[in-house]
Amino acid sequence: MNEQKVGNYRWTICALLFFATTVNYLDRQVLSLLHTRLEAEFNWSNSDYANITSAFQLVYAISMLFAGRIVDRLGTKWGYAAALIIWCLGAILHAKAIFLGEGLSSLLAVLGITGISVSVLGFICARAVLGFGESGNFPAAIKATAEYFPKKERSLATGVFNSGANVGAILAPLTVPWIAEKWGWESAFLSIGAIGFLWLFFWFIFYEKPEAQKRLSKAELEYIQYDPDEKAVAVDDTEKVSWFKLLGYKQTWAFTFGKFMTDGVWWFFLFWLPSYLKVQYVMDNTAIMVPLAVLYSMTMIGSIGGGWFPMYYMKKGYTPYDGRMKAMLIIALFPLVVLLAQPLGHISVWIPVILIGIGASAHQAWSANIFTTVSDMFPKKCIGSVIGIGSMAGGLGGVFMSKLGGGLFDYYKSSGHIQTGYTIMFTICALTYVIAWAVMKFLVPKYKVITDL
Repeated sequence: MNEQKVGNYRWTICALLFFATTVNYLDRQVLSLLHTRLEAEFNWSNSDYANITSAFQLVYAISMLFAGRIVDRLGTKWGYAAALIIWCLGAILHAKAIFLGEGLSSLLAVLGITGISVSVLGFICARAVLGFGESGNFPAAIKATAEYFPKKERSLATGVFNSGANVGAILAPLTVPWIAEKWGWESAFLSIGAIGFLWLFFWFIFYEKPEAQKRLSKAELEYIQYDPDEKAVAVDDTEKVSWFKLLGYKQTWAFTFGKFMTDGVWWFFLFWLPSYLKVQYVMDNTAIMVPLAVLYSMTMIGSIGGGWFPMYYMKKGYTPYDGRMKAMLIIALFPLVVLLAQPLGHISVWIPVILIGIGASAHQAWSANIFTTVSDMFPKKCIGSVIGIGSMAGGLGGVFMSKLGGGLFDYYKSSGHIQTGYTIMFTICALTYVIAWAVMKFLVPKYKVITDL
């Protein structure tokens, strides 16, 4: 088909996904940027903070299993809107964490459970609501991408909207500390949490399924739906596919293992890097703004570049899956530079910032492609469900990384060698991608479209 004349409305949808993902990451990062402020105010340990972040990750992980299912059932338009409303309310609830904690503490006291910090309880509750809502973002966004983009463009579109995570991560350190300093930490949660409601207005105006989208030209619709691999496959978007049936495919397990191994790395960078800069380099909230902004700016290159990268191999004749896996192998090698972050960190704070930035950029490149392996091989009616299964595993991997980090940092802090804790965590972050790729390739060595669902 002549790609020059088909139109570009699909990229308007991609822009909506980009802005929703930006809001998603703004909301989840506020806590990490206020960590040391809240730690001093409420006398938290590293393990307390790890428990709060783990609550988010655990609820997020479990909810992911159902979020994909719900999005498949409600449809992309209403599923995405419901998810955003819930996560924005969860973000706002952080401002009332003490009130929530007091209520939960009283309830637990009736049950004979005492001794848990009111502040920790309150933030766990708020994080749980946030995690439940945010679990809908990626299943809905990936499903929208599968609806609006042909296979060869999906990893690029995923990379573009996923770069919203990096924009959110850049904007957060530039705004959150300033808002907290000016009006208090509660205002940071309130103001950032309310932003998402603006997105809903544009979402309801501009999004419809491609078949019902009046702004989409006939030529662009045909371009989107053109897929030689699915010509003979009857499509029934309303048919329910059981989780157990999906778990019978190696393709599901490949995606799930890849997410479990690598998602925790991003969670670790997102939740612990501000603390790392403050603890190891004695940087205050203002001083860390520039290094974090530079680091997350780098990840935008990884996200968009990683989305484009497999197209290079597809143009050489590779199938979408094979081109993607070849690109992912090369991407998996880049995080190995994180091994040098601590050994060279004494030279300048910018050494670990740049090296970790390369690793984080590689993660975003990896993420743009691993999500798209699902839409490469599964029919559209169950993409949300498979994404949900794998993302649940990714969330559990995040829980493991957060708890491991909190425990290691408390242990080595007590002995005066917290740097050793970060060395161990950075080593894990560096090696997981190569391991994940090897297992994924073992499970699905060759491209195979699933046609019997």
